[in-house]
Amino acid sequence: MAEQLRHAEQVMGTVVSFDVRDAGTGDRRAGIEAALGSAVAWLHRVDRVFSTYRPDSQISRLGRGELALVDCDPEVAEVLALGEAAERASGGAFSVRPGGALDPSGVVKGWAVERASALLRAAGSARHSVNGGGDVQTAGEPEPGRPWGLAVAHPLHPGGFATLVRGRDIALATSGTAERGEHLLDPRTGRPASGGLASVSVVGASLTAVDIAATSAFVLGPAARGWLERQPGLEGFAVLADGRAWWTSGFSAYAPLPDATG
Repeated sequence: MAEQLRHAEQVMGTVVSFDVRDAGTGDRRAGIEAALGSAVAWLHRVDRVFSTYRPDSQISRLGRGELALVDCDPEVAEVLALGEAAERASGGAFSVRPGGALDPSGVVKGWAVERASALLRAAGSARHSVNGGGDVQTAGEPEPGRPWGLAVAHPLHPGGFATLVRGRDIALATSGTAERGEHLLDPRTGRPASGGLASVSVVGASLTAVDIAATSAFVLGPAARGWLERQPGLEGFAVLADGRAWWTSGFSAYAPLPDATG
């Protein structure tokens, strides 16, 4: 497609892929390309500020007490406030200190990718997707009248898909053990989450919200379905450790119901 613009960037420990369907030509394309460059620069800045693997990042220095919150970039307070709100909403299943040490990674990726999408929107792109390692923020539709189709990887069958989410202006995030094993800690116990779920996917309008909700739901385990039903604007789909699946009551608006026990 002549108006399409694609880019993949290695950043934040994953690959962030941009798929812009309305880049246009001439001055418009130049503006969209500039916005894409700003989005990539933004993601690298987020990595420098929030990476827990960088001893010199602001979040690492803040966690060690070497830096005060007022001396950090304003985005640090924004992310920590989002994490504190999520902790209250989830009854403690979400935390920016899941293992005791400061680690807002459960907020940062979805929040950063959604902000990258917003930079493209501000430059005039109404039809694009930004995919950060499987967590996706979309704008509009890829083509008029055709929704985005976002695959949910099957946690028990590598290379397979559990379902396909369709929609316009949607965001999708998944939390589970498929990619990194038992890496999600239950902040209430300090131990790996073990609620019988292999993965939980959440769909809504905001990637920040669905990313946080997917992590919270995975940690909640057996209580996840009821909790998600109470979250406005969010729908969820889960694969259990035994291969069965469940989904929330409004999930069928985004995907055909799978052949599983709901």
